[in-house]
Amino acid sequence: MTVVRAAITQTTWTGDKTSMLDKHEQLARDAAADGAQVICFQELFYGPYFGIIEDAKYYDYAEPADGPIVQRFAALARELKLVMVLPIYEEEMPGVYYNTAVVVDADGTVLGKYRKHHIPNLDRFWEKFYFRPGNLGYPVFDTAVGKVGVYICYDRHFPEGWRELGLNGAEIVFNPSATKPGLSNRLWELEQPAAAAANQYYIGANNRVGTETEEFGDLAVTFYGSSYFVDPRGNFVGDVASQDRSEIVTRDLDLDTIREVRNSWQFYRDRRPDSYTATVRP
Repeated sequence: MTVVRAAITQTTWTGDKTSMLDKHEQLARDAAADGAQVICFQELFYGPYFGIIEDAKYYDYAEPADGPIVQRFAALARELKLVMVLPIYEEEMPGVYYNTAVVVDADGTVLGKYRKHHIPNLDRFWEKFYFRPGNLGYPVFDTAVGKVGVYICYDRHFPEGWRELGLNGAEIVFNPSATKPGLSNRLWELEQPAAAAANQYYIGANNRVGTETEEFGDLAVTFYGSSYFVDPRGNFVGDVASQDRSEIVTRDLDLDTIREVRNSWQFYRDRRPDSYTATVRP
């Protein structure tokens, strides 16, 4: 039996970048002390969710994917022997920014990055002001805990990317998010379990908590947490996290279940890519 102890975090905005970085370092240390072998932080983990408004001052939160934040947490990953998924605001060059997750192995090696493909542009999710669409495909990273993929927030509404990650060999896919109440609530309950069952791998889905009123005033929304893991059958692994508290959600994932499920339901054998024409048409 191959069991991976995996963690995801949900927490509140502290009001400044420095304390947010310190908070997440402590979350990683606490998770490692609890035996976690891999951890994924929430979307844009060291800042507020600035998609609430359009303001160029938030461009200052962007830095290169090999910049000080990633270097700091790569060193921490090496110290703790902990695989880390770091959702950052990436600057490729001045004026070119991406919503990115950097994957770091347990020895501190930066394995690569995933850039969010699907960029929303709707009330209090004005992300096209901040991000270019991802252009690196759907990479899966061979880590100390297995094959890890990432799909970020709004991406989850698009089943094609989930399948790409499965075809690329993913065993665990992390879906860091910043999701507010409204239309998304029911989808949050449905989409990741459905994607896990359809693609037969584990998913860790984490969302922020709290209301960032001091940052955005009356425009602030209340993020509802409810982070969770689901297995390759679409079942919750343990309880769903609270809607209003900072938490580390840590679960044991038996990777042998993936083979068991795929031998029972041969979705990859029976798929018909030769017949799917409309889904790949622009």
